[in-house]
Amino acid sequence: MRGFLGMPPADNGGAATRCNIVSAVFICLFSLTFSALATQADAQGGQFSNIVIDGNQRVDDSTIRGIAGIAPGQAVSGAQISAAVGSLTASGLFEDVDVSPEGSTLRITVRENPIIGIVNFEGNRRIDDDVISGVVETRSGTFLNPSQVEADAREIARLYSQRGRTSAEVTPQIIPRGDNRVDLAFEIREGDTVNIERLSFVGNRAFSNYRLRQVVDTKQAGLLRRFVQRDQFVAERIALDRQLLTDFYQSRGYVDFEVLSVNSELSRERDAFFLTFNIREGLQYRFGNTSVVSEVEGIDPADYERELRLRPGDIFSPTTLERNIARMERVAEQRGLRFIRAEPRFTRDNRNQTIDVEFAIVRGERTFVERIDIQGNTTTLDRVIRRQFRTAEGDPLNPREIREAAARIRALGYFTDVAVEPREGSAPDQALIDVEVEETTTGSLGFAASYAPAQGIGFGINFSEENFLGRGQQVAASFNTVRGSRDISLRFTEPGLMNRDLSYTLDVGYRETRSFFSDFNTREAFLNNSLGFPVSEFGRVSLRQGLLADRLSGLEDDNSIRLRDDQDMGTAVTGTLGYRFTHDTRGTGVDPSRGYVFSISQDFGIGTSSRAFISTEARAGYEISVFNEDVTLSADARAGVLHMLSGRSRNSERFQLPEVMRGFRPGGSGPRDFNSENNDVLGGTRYASVQLEAQFPLGTPEEYGLSGGVFADVGTVWGVDNFSGDRFDNGTDYHEASLRGVVGVSVFWDSPLGPLRFDFSRAVRTLDRDRTQSFDFSIVSTF
Repeated sequence: MRGFLGMPPADNGGAATRCNIVSAVFICLFSLTFSALATQADAQGGQFSNIVIDGNQRVDDSTIRGIAGIAPGQAVSGAQISAAVGSLTASGLFEDVDVSPEGSTLRITVRENPIIGIVNFEGNRRIDDDVISGVVETRSGTFLNPSQVEADAREIARLYSQRGRTSAEVTPQIIPRGDNRVDLAFEIREGDTVNIERLSFVGNRAFSNYRLRQVVDTKQAGLLRRFVQRDQFVAERIALDRQLLTDFYQSRGYVDFEVLSVNSELSRERDAFFLTFNIREGLQYRFGNTSVVSEVEGIDPADYERELRLRPGDIFSPTTLERNIARMERVAEQRGLRFIRAEPRFTRDNRNQTIDVEFAIVRGERTFVERIDIQGNTTTLDRVIRRQFRTAEGDPLNPREIREAAARIRALGYFTDVAVEPREGSAPDQALIDVEVEETTTGSLGFAASYAPAQGIGFGINFSEENFLGRGQQVAASFNTVRGSRDISLRFTEPGLMNRDLSYTLDVGYRETRSFFSDFNTREAFLNNSLGFPVSEFGRVSLRQGLLADRLSGLEDDNSIRLRDDQDMGTAVTGTLGYRFTHDTRGTGVDPSRGYVFSISQDFGIGTSSRAFISTEARAGYEISVFNEDVTLSADARAGVLHMLSGRSRNSERFQLPEVMRGFRPGGSGPRDFNSENNDVLGGTRYASVQLEAQFPLGTPEEYGLSGGVFADVGTVWGVDNFSGDRFDNGTDYHEASLRGVVGVSVFWDSPLGPLRFDFSRAVRTLDRDRTQSFDFSIVSTF
């Protein structure tokens, strides 16, 4: 090398000389680097008889050796030493790590991260410390991990974003305190909420923007935006809105519906969002021909075809389809055929917009449910979720039942998000069901206000908890008062008694009423028990028992002798046993735009003074949405009969007209005793009424939450048992069933304080001495 560098310059000039010098230097550097790398690699390899730890103050040597994964006498490669450095750094315990071989000794030198003394949150006024602390991982007494601190800052900002404060900023500040200790402060600038100024839809032809805004969970900001949270932009809510729109359209036959995109634009002032859903509705399809075929030997398809409830021309709905599949598979289960499935196969007729469905009876895979794993339920007990499954561990896996169980869990209202997914278990014929939920608040506190011209303003407070102690039980308490009157009640409901579809309800209460329309007051205490269970797909029966103690007071000699008899009886105790049957197809998915309800109830009662009676009530109602579901029409007919088996009925047992129809004051109409000075209202042993109503948009901006309605009520209460009274001046017997009629308009306001209804009514058919009421409203707040 010396001879090469000492050669005299070549005759061809300095350029060649400079080139040779550069080449020589490059070769020297390469040789030296290669030599150093080789030496380092050799040094890192081999065995080390001793491992020395330096720099640690709080973390003991054994912990560091365990994290490094290197033991004395162990053959170690250079890659293992690099991995040890990475493991020690990733542990979050150390600010700096160095691993240096020194002959037969491996020296690990560390500089520990500081210990965190206090974790503070500063600047947060909208969210409490406890809530923020629940989303951060950094805790007092742990080592400071800068990467975790940054992640916690992002989680806090995300928490604010979920509450509509997308401009929130979080800055972590590390405050040294000596002795390698620090305090940590998250400085929060909450910023303002960013509301959704305009919520619009593009591509919708079948349904108006007004109707679709009712479907999605996100709401457009209105006049009282300060009190509404669902009009704040939350990115995570968009996924829910997509699903709600899809379910809405598909349940109405739009099988090709698709949310193409969701555009969110921030205003120039950065204080509002403009949210636009771009959708493609597609065509609406109806059911065509339906049939059942069997691909399993020995199964007659006719046995299953009888279970079909599909008619050509019905709107195609996945919910209706699932109900028919469930009926056919239930037949197979009843016959001991555990793995038989009804598989729908579709033939689409685009020209006629129909879908023919062939249900194939097939043998499903022999897969069993090994285990149901539930995660995310921080409050709700596992058993509350498990009882939503009709499938138990060890039963055959039925994908349809898993989907229905997921729907039932969502319908509980306890969770903001529900995911139910099957996966392969410990063997190919075993399946694990993973249930992931995210809890939400289930309690509510409500306030009520009412007004009547004679009684004045009334107030009330109501509390309810839909998931009491995470047991799925419902608890409700209320206190309502108006001048001279009060009402206290407590209700407890167990919807899954003995983990079955049995609901038990206990009602206890006390009422004290001062009447402004007659001369008597009432006091009553009650205790009611009921047990409900399904008897058909849409039918349910409730068995009930009641105990009532009531008393009349304040009556004088010039009052009705019938009422004075009740007062002279003192406190009357009445026990009842009864039932109620209800068949309700509203909101079931059979046809979401229409439905009907029918119910009948009977109670057999016995009480003091040798009283015995049977009270029967029936109801039939129908509801339909028209004009692309912007207008809802409803009709409701009711009737009741109180039949005394022995003794005479009491005032508390008879029917009152204001309970039957609108537009009349309490005690304002019905059978009267004209022998009394005040013509006291007695109530009747029979009633009948029909109520017609329409609800429609008013054309105001949707964010105002206003809609209108019109109604017409026709009804009457008549008949008093074992009582002979005078006649009206015109000779009409007071027992006669004379009809009353009322018409009116309503204004509905979906206000931040709760659904509010204003009723303005006018009686168009009355009798002498009837007392009407032209205005009423009620307000209920839940938050």
